[in-house]
Amino acid sequence: MTTFDWLTRRSRTEGQFRNSALTRRFQSTDRHDGEYRSVAALVAAATKATPDAVALRAGSASMTYRELMTEADLLAEEIAGVGVGPDIPVGICIERSFDQIVAILAVSRAGGAFLPLDPAWPQERLCKVLDDARAPVVIAAPASTGQLSGDGRIALSFERKSGRRLGSRRRADAEIGADNLAYIIYTSGSTGAPKGVEITHGNLFNLISWHREVFGVTPLDRASYLAGLGFDAMVWEIWPYLTAGACVLLPDETVRTSPESLRQWLVKERISIAIVPTTLAETLFTTAWPEETALRFLLTGGDTLHTWPIAGLPFAVVNNYGPTECTVVATSAVVSPGRGAGVLPPIGRPIANTQIHIRDELGRKLGAGQIGEIYIGGDSVGRGYRKQPELTAEKFVTDVSRPEKSGARLYRTGDLGCWLPDGEIAFHGRCDDQLKVRGHRVEPDEISAALDRHPLVAQSAVVGYGDWREKRLVAYIVPAAREKPGASELRDFLASCLPEYMLPSTFVSLASLPVTANGKLDKAALPPPASANSLPDAGYRVPDTAIERGLATIVAELLGIARVGADDNFFLLGGHSLLGTQLVLRVHEAFGAELTLRDLFEAQTVANLAAKIEQQIIEKLGSMSDDEALQWMAG
Repeated sequence: MTTFDWLTRRSRTEGQFRNSALTRRFQSTDRHDGEYRSVAALVAAATKATPDAVALRAGSASMTYRELMTEADLLAEEIAGVGVGPDIPVGICIERSFDQIVAILAVSRAGGAFLPLDPAWPQERLCKVLDDARAPVVIAAPASTGQLSGDGRIALSFERKSGRRLGSRRRADAEIGADNLAYIIYTSGSTGAPKGVEITHGNLFNLISWHREVFGVTPLDRASYLAGLGFDAMVWEIWPYLTAGACVLLPDETVRTSPESLRQWLVKERISIAIVPTTLAETLFTTAWPEETALRFLLTGGDTLHTWPIAGLPFAVVNNYGPTECTVVATSAVVSPGRGAGVLPPIGRPIANTQIHIRDELGRKLGAGQIGEIYIGGDSVGRGYRKQPELTAEKFVTDVSRPEKSGARLYRTGDLGCWLPDGEIAFHGRCDDQLKVRGHRVEPDEISAALDRHPLVAQSAVVGYGDWREKRLVAYIVPAAREKPGASELRDFLASCLPEYMLPSTFVSLASLPVTANGKLDKAALPPPASANSLPDAGYRVPDTAIERGLATIVAELLGIARVGADDNFFLLGGHSLLGTQLVLRVHEAFGAELTLRDLFEAQTVANLAAKIEQQIIEKLGSMSDDEALQWMAG
């Protein structure tokens, strides 16, 4: 029996002790876990301890700590040579891969602040974020460098080359203090433009230290990297493990977005700690798992948790809460199997060196059972918003409750919560219009501001429709003239400047937007989207085969829209990977076709996907006898 197997078996027999021990650890919030050290220094120490241990794995490919650090230092030498140093942001526009992690570590080794970017974002948004951050350097895949260079900005093409060596003079590590920037993450902004959140190395060190201690991370652990690109959870999925000498495993895209495939992958790869988005996690912890499961902890966060885990799971389920401005996680809770129906799982207690206050509109602290705004203080609170001092002053306020700590601040989250009798916190939604769409923060005003730039739109408003599982965006527009734009025209217009998760699935035309007595948008008076008021697609083509018609009906039901044409793009209508998984299952039930998410990504339109289904049916029928074919079609 290996040491890993022994630890896994022990976790099965001591599960009850483990959960109670975790709860006790969460109750201790004023603890320092050691002297501050930067991420770069911690990974370097792990490399020195076990240079030939596997740091990264994806399928059959792997990278040792020695290889990871060598590649990172080569790139760090290059970017330091063009002026990157402390507090200088460096954009990283690379798909989830070894290269992406090498680039992030290289920026930290050079002393800079990494700025993760999703290559799937429109070029306009990528450049807008780089310009707003004033990033003088962006590291990208070779095919993207030409699009991302600009005035005063160098775009470096990154390709790892085996056998490269550092320069003749060994690069000295940059001096990185706790107050220097570790990274910048851009989130949706209510002013019509994304805003950059600045997080320091001290903030990041606190997250890493808490996570490693509470979850007992060792070099024997195998952790998953599932977070979306440009999403702050990525730092939580990578650094607690690489700083501990553990192994981080990267699944492919089809595994990342399918609950069943992800479950199989977690078991097969013997993942011991996984951080999984809420929607996927709820499916995973309400399903029985095989006895040989190595998973010790299933952590989730990003959306409101609505489901309790079933009894008998071989791992602990941990719910986490925290805004980007407070370094990913601010509170955490072990979620025990099912409580009363209608009661949401708590978001837990503050993590180490973090304080939570719940206050009313006048800033007064509230007691147990009283709902108010959640304020976060302590070592988790970031520096503020990039180049936005007024917004920073509005949201990051002085913590008058800690006069002994000069400069201490509280972040006003805009989230509502209340203290429970046992000292945990219950989440109660938002104070404002901000939405969560598949774990992403979305400010409807940013989408509306983009829509208002269209010449055929006089006014617009965007709201969320649907339940917590399938929140979709609906845009209401007032046409600027008699000529109304088509839904596809507006969607294409927005797709040029916004990421796909911010694209409305439906556009409703109104003569005017309803307002309240004080002149604000009256959301309650907005009519529900229907075929009679929704803008049609200008290029709408009626599905003309039985398979196209059946497929269009399935897509319309999944997306909650009135009609779907043969040439409509599933993703531009508001579809995404999680809904794509459901579409694949529904297609199998309706047509008996064995499609994959990859088929959907390739086909995208109803007509193209129908052609794939038809081809499968023809091939299946061709392999059958006449009697078998008749029986199959009848069934």
